[in-house]
Amino acid sequence: MGQGRPGPIRWRAAGTALAAAALLAVALPAGASAGYTPAHLNGTKAVAPKGAPDYVKAMIRAGNKIRHKRYVWGGGHGDWADKGYDCSGAVSFVLHGAGMLDYALDSRGFMRWGSKGRGKWVSIFAAKDHVFMTVAGLRFDTSYITDGDRSGPGWSEYQRPARGFRVRNPG
Repeated sequence: MGQGRPGPIRWRAAGTALAAAALLAVALPAGASAGYTPAHLNGTKAVAPKGAPDYVKAMIRAGNKIRHKRYVWGGGHGDWADKGYDCSGAVSFVLHGAGMLDYALDSRGFMRWGSKGRGKWVSIFAAKDHVFMTVAGLRFDTSYITDGDRSGPGWSEYQRPARGFRVRNPG
């Protein structure tokens, strides 16, 4: 008797398990798993989740160092400690803070950097004329910033349209 077709109770259990998995997949950020906890903002400062890998915590510390620096075209490309940063200089600074980059890249360089697709914790969005990143669910960018200062690098809990951007990750 145990070898035949599953009875109605087994089918219901399987259906319930599939429905739960579908709900979980919709509720989590792209690339996340059940153990993923996103970062959050405390005022304008990003706070890393307790369970985040060390490289993610290092990126958030680096981003917090330069948030609210002014936007300067070419900033961050000649020296890591600069008066201001452009988009690629800011993203480069954050990656450098985690030991992932030895020199600044421009936005075109980020179109080929790392691996294709979104990462679990970090994603880079690069186009010919702009680059931004997400770290633990927060966006680090020099435009469309909602942290009170719109003139340079900063964090936002809101994502921006990514159409036309190549998505990369540290791999």
